[in-house]
Amino acid sequence: MNLDKVSVLGVSFDNKTKETFLKELIERIRHNKKTFVVTANPEIVMYAKKNADYMSLLNEADYIAADGIGIIKGAKILETPIVERVAGFDLLTNLLEKASQQGSRVYFLGAKEDVLQSAVQNVQKKYPSIQIVGSRNGYFDFSDSSIIEAVQATQPDMVFVALGFPKQEQWIHQYMTTASKGLLMGVGGSFDVLSGKSKRAPKLFIDLNIEWLYRLIKQPTRLKRMMVLPQFLLEVKREKKKQQR
Repeated sequence: MNLDKVSVLGVSFDNKTKETFLKELIERIRHNKKTFVVTANPEIVMYAKKNADYMSLLNEADYIAADGIGIIKGAKILETPIVERVAGFDLLTNLLEKASQQGSRVYFLGAKEDVLQSAVQNVQKKYPSIQIVGSRNGYFDFSDSSIIEAVQATQPDMVFVALGFPKQEQWIHQYMTTASKGLLMGVGGSFDVLSGKSKRAPKLFIDLNIEWLYRLIKQPTRLKRMMVLPQFLLEVKREKKKQQR
């Protein structure tokens, strides 16, 4: 059974390969369609489960990618498998590549000022034909609508928002209500990696789907956050039992 959408604890994931995702997103950018992309891991799903407002906001997204091996495992337990994990960072770098090829207009929002500037410089260096139309750090008042207006004024084709969840999705949702075009995607801590401040896991860890383990080794303080995964899988098993009654 290959479903187009797979629901995991109330969050509706797009069941597509990374290649298909990319193709569809580029097509939407080409036609100036507004596009809200969420890359969701078990942490996001568990947060949405406890926060109805955030859950309904996720349900308004155009695409939700399964970012995290936990989501893939959860979908398998529910017997509605998802074809593959679509890592948010991979999606981001693939979109930057396409933006460079097509001379797209890109805006970066979020992170600390020094991280942001390093990320922007590195992106410009790696993807020379990209049009970076603006950037702003993540330290601003959320009720300040002038930020949204300033970003929209640059007429971006893509806006990458690194504010961490749930803030980045809340901000994107606000932006989308008045925007005329643009793909917007929450990218969490990706600017840290783009800036060189953090390193992505070696290929072996990524291929074995244990990128989380590499992060934990590098940042033991993440252990508390990592504890969400066993809770998530427990919740999925409960859901499965409910379905079998």
